[in-house]
Amino acid sequence: MIQRIQTVYLFLAFVCSGVLPFVFPLWKDMAGKDFYFMLDVVYAAIFGLCTTLALVSIVSFKKRQNQFVMNRLNIILNFILLGLFVYRLLNLSGEATVSEKGIGMFLPVISIVLLVLANKAIKKDEDLVKSVDRLR
Repeated sequence: MIQRIQTVYLFLAFVCSGVLPFVFPLWKDMAGKDFYFMLDVVYAAIFGLCTTLALVSIVSFKKRQNQFVMNRLNIILNFILLGLFVYRLLNLSGEATVSEKGIGMFLPVISIVLLVLANKAIKKDEDLVKSVDRLR
């Protein structure tokens, strides 16, 4: 249901992990060429999984518990992606290949924040349904 706030958060997380990586480069190399996520298979696979999980979570709005678990898994995948970015930057010595960091490296952080907000809203809905069931 589109009127729920967690659907809006999940849609923004979908855009953040599925659309924006095509627009913003991860970094620039020494030659000044932009490095997009598509140039590395691991980054492409993890971004694809994050996008798919966000989309499936949007569609499964009737099963709030499954939606909550999928969001947690998506948060873990985004942390893995962020860890890979940090490892790549810290593992390289000096200005060997990465010259300038792009905004694409911060997309997992934005996605994590949106997914946490969605989980809070899902939890609030679940508590509301449980309180109504107690009154019956």
